[in-house]
Amino acid sequence: MKFRRVFFFTFFLFAFAQFTVVAQIPQVPAELEFADLIVRINPQARREIQLDVDALYRNPSYFKVKQDRFNLYRPIIERELTNVGVPLDLQYLVIQESGLIADAVSTSNAVGFWQFKQGTAEEVFLRVDNQVDDRKNIVNSTRGAALYLKKHNNSFDNWMCALVSYQMGLGGAKAYFGTKYNGKTVVDIDRNSHWYFKKFLAHKVAFENSSYSLVSNNRRLVEVKVSGPVTLSSLAKKYGVSEDHLKEMNKWVSHGKIPSGSGYSLVYIQEGQADFQPAIAQEQPTNSPRQQAKISNNPAYKQANSFPRIAGNTTQATRPDQITVNELDGVQAAKTTTQEKFADQIGIKEKRLRKYNDLDAGERIESGDYYYTEKKKSKADVETHIVQSGETLWSISQKYGIKLSSLKAKNRIRKDRDLKVGMVLNLQDHRKRGEDIPIVRVQPVSNQQITQTSSSSSSSPTVNQTRPAEVPTSSSTPAASSSSSSMTHTVAAGETLYAISKRYGVTVEQLKSWNRIGSQNIISVGQKLTIFKP
Repeated sequence: MKFRRVFFFTFFLFAFAQFTVVAQIPQVPAELEFADLIVRINPQARREIQLDVDALYRNPSYFKVKQDRFNLYRPIIERELTNVGVPLDLQYLVIQESGLIADAVSTSNAVGFWQFKQGTAEEVFLRVDNQVDDRKNIVNSTRGAALYLKKHNNSFDNWMCALVSYQMGLGGAKAYFGTKYNGKTVVDIDRNSHWYFKKFLAHKVAFENSSYSLVSNNRRLVEVKVSGPVTLSSLAKKYGVSEDHLKEMNKWVSHGKIPSGSGYSLVYIQEGQADFQPAIAQEQPTNSPRQQAKISNNPAYKQANSFPRIAGNTTQATRPDQITVNELDGVQAAKTTTQEKFADQIGIKEKRLRKYNDLDAGERIESGDYYYTEKKKSKADVETHIVQSGETLWSISQKYGIKLSSLKAKNRIRKDRDLKVGMVLNLQDHRKRGEDIPIVRVQPVSNQQITQTSSSSSSSPTVNQTRPAEVPTSSSTPAASSSSSSMTHTVAAGETLYAISKRYGVTVEQLKSWNRIGSQNIISVGQKLTIFKP
């Protein structure tokens, strides 16, 4: 009887553990972001991809092993992709290719973390001989994969096609896709879409939100640069680990000896505190007042006021090929107009204008704003930006000439609603997973400053410190608090509610509620709109 109770109790615990894992299986959404693309997935394709996600979770212990392995190597993978300029979403491809097993070998004799054949490996500057096999080196192989993917994306201008070319080769992918997706920002996935990309989406969905933790609380991955010739035996003594451990973690080394040369990347797991900069860092605690003061006094933040940097023939800024904006070719809009008309005026294709400036279709061109006529950068010239009232991710990306997708990826923030005044956004380095975005106190603008600013332009906002009694509230739009201020915007020719909402960081529904605008969204030139800001 006692044995039976123990058996049923054990079975119950096992069943409960299985149920818990199944209950946590992420579901494939109808739409998701991948690199700089919006991917729309129809119901049939969603079911197909979901089966692959479920399969990855079917064996909880096996999934946990992959998850821990991914979390261990993830910082190095993210760093190398970023250095080459490849979106971080591509990191999930390494799980699909090898499960992050260093010496994995495919049936076609592809080897290592990113599954390179010898000829392809040498094309991306990986060393493969009887002394070193960079395909088994997480640092070098990831850099090689990033170079390969970026080179192929240069042909397609579409990361989905570049990813599929990783399996088919560039020639095969060109024959398969043609130019159908070149430059596209939205792709639709159905049952006829390439299986390799759907398999990738399953890995992205499965591992994207997996816990970012160390293998244990006191273990961390350490990367050091070493010079040869040197044996793993002597390095093991130097770093306080076993020789077998170094061999297991560095299968790129043949015969236990690193040959002559410098800059070899050696990795190992270290117990306790590391003497070297860890590849995986502990989550950062909330900043202390002293740290916040240090942040707010950083010259890099003060320097941000000089952006965007306009150079060239500024008296002809509204004409093409006259000015640069943050050292990129740009132009200033002379008046509010449509993308089509503006693109025609400056001699650029409308789709390119949209892509270079991260514009949505149908979005208005705003008078006085600067627009880029070449691709923005993946990082800005300054390290950080402190979010101000009314700013959006788009306006910040335009201010510094940084791609909107890069700004989002560096700070792991996707929506404007997640922005908070005082947030310190990274403009160069990627924020570590799990690291909180620091928030500093932003000095409020005085009434005198506001009056001076608003008097310089008839369409600039003016600020009142009290809320008019006649402005209605609704259950969906919270009433402004006593600490809120109201801004008055005068509608200019060609302006829309959408453009105004984006300018002030509010929603169209809020504008309509605050100003009693009907369902037809009709506004007129000269109309005064009240806008509330906290």
